[in-house]
Amino acid sequence: MAWPRKRIVWVAGSVLATLVVTLVVVNLMPTQQRIEHRIERLYDTGSPDYFRSLGVLLGPPVLAGNRVEALQNGREIFPSMLAAIRGARRTITFESYIYWSGDVGQAFADALSERARAGVRVHVLLDWVGSQKIEKRLLDDMRDAGVQIRLFHPLSWYHIARMNNRTHRKILVVDGGIGFTGGVGIADKWDGNAQDADHWRDSHYRVEGPVVAQMQATFIDNWTKVSGDVLHGADYLPAIAAAGDARAQMFSSSPDGGAESMQLMYLLVTTAATRTIDLASAYFVPDELTSAALVEAMRRGVRFRLIVPGPIIDTDVVRRASRSTWGPLLAAGAEIHEYQPTMFHCKVMIVDRLLVSVGSTNFDPRSFRLNDEANLNIYDTAFAASQTEVFERDLAKSRRVTLAEWEARPWHEKLVERTMGLLGSQL
Repeated sequence: MAWPRKRIVWVAGSVLATLVVTLVVVNLMPTQQRIEHRIERLYDTGSPDYFRSLGVLLGPPVLAGNRVEALQNGREIFPSMLAAIRGARRTITFESYIYWSGDVGQAFADALSERARAGVRVHVLLDWVGSQKIEKRLLDDMRDAGVQIRLFHPLSWYHIARMNNRTHRKILVVDGGIGFTGGVGIADKWDGNAQDADHWRDSHYRVEGPVVAQMQATFIDNWTKVSGDVLHGADYLPAIAAAGDARAQMFSSSPDGGAESMQLMYLLVTTAATRTIDLASAYFVPDELTSAALVEAMRRGVRFRLIVPGPIIDTDVVRRASRSTWGPLLAAGAEIHEYQPTMFHCKVMIVDRLLVSVGSTNFDPRSFRLNDEANLNIYDTAFAASQTEVFERDLAKSRRVTLAEWEARPWHEKLVERTMGLLGSQL
C-alpha cells in the first residue's frame, strides 16, 4: 500500500533534519585531543631550555639573523605591503582571511594584477567566509591578469563538516625574501590611522632574514591543501642571508595538524614568564586552563596587563563572553583596559621584554582549536622595548576596568555575559 503524501513529506523532513543536526554536531566536535592539564614551570624565558622547548614543541627552530619592522595602522601598513608587491620580480604568495571590495581591495588587486601581467607568478589564497564581501568583478580581473586565486574551504554540502575551519592566517611573501604578517585585513576598515570608529587600530610587521622561509613554508602548506600544487625552488625558497640581529620563528596551527600549537605556545610562555606579560588582543576569551595559567603567573609576581576592544567592536557577542571570564584575573591583580577610540584589532603578546609574539592568533578557543593560524615569535630585547612603547601608547587611550566595577555590573549584564560565555568554544 502506498504511503500517504503527508507521511512521505514527514519522513523526508525527519531524515533531512537528522542529517543537518548530525553534520552540525560533527562540525562542532573537536578533531584532536585537547590540552587539559596545566604546564609545569621548568624554566624562565631566559633559559636555553626554554628556547629549545619552544623550537621542538612548536615545530620550526628559532633562527638568528632577522630584521622586523613594526607598522602601525593602514597608513603605514598598506603602503609598505604595496611597495613590496610592486617591487616583486619572481613570485608573490599572499594568504588572507579578510579581503573586501573597496579602495584598499582595489589597490591590492591592481598591484597584484600588474605584477602578474609582468610575468611574476602570483598566488592568492583567500578564506571563503572572510572574502564574502569581495566583488566577483575584482576576482575576475585578477584572474584575467594571470593571478592564481584559490578559496579556502568554500561551502559544499559534502564538506560541510569542515565549515568551522577557516584560514585566519595573514601572510604575504615577496620573492621568497620579504615577508609580512600581523592582524590587518584587506579592507577599508583598516585604512587611515585609527582616527575614528570607521578606521580600526591594528599592527602588522615587515620581516627580512632566514625566518621568511618559514613564513613561505606556512603559506605553501595551505596552498598545497587547496590546489594540490607544491610551490618550490629558488624563486619561492631562495637562500636567505642574515638581515638583522633578531632571533625569530614562524609557526602555525590547524585542526588537521597541530591544532593545539597556539594554546601550547601561550601556556609555555605564560608559565615561563618571570616579570611581565603585556597582551593586546582583539578577541580575548580564555578557557579555564589558560586563565589559570595567567592567575598562577600573577601569584608568583608577574604583572599582567591586557588591552581589549571597548564599546566599539565588530562582534559584541565576543566582548560579552570575554567580560564573563574576567573575575579570577581581576581578583589576581590583572590590569584590564578597554580601548576607546575605535575597534582594537591588534594581536601582540610581549613577555619579560624579550619575546614578542605577533600574527593572526586571537586569545580565544576559535584561534586555539578551530582556525588555521600563524604567529611570528621575535626574541629581541630592543624590539620588545619598542613594542612595549606602542603598547603603552594604546594603554593611554584605554579605560581600565577594576574588580569593584566588574563585580558591580547590573544583573542583566551579568546574565547576558554569562549566556554569551556558554558560546565560548565557538568564539
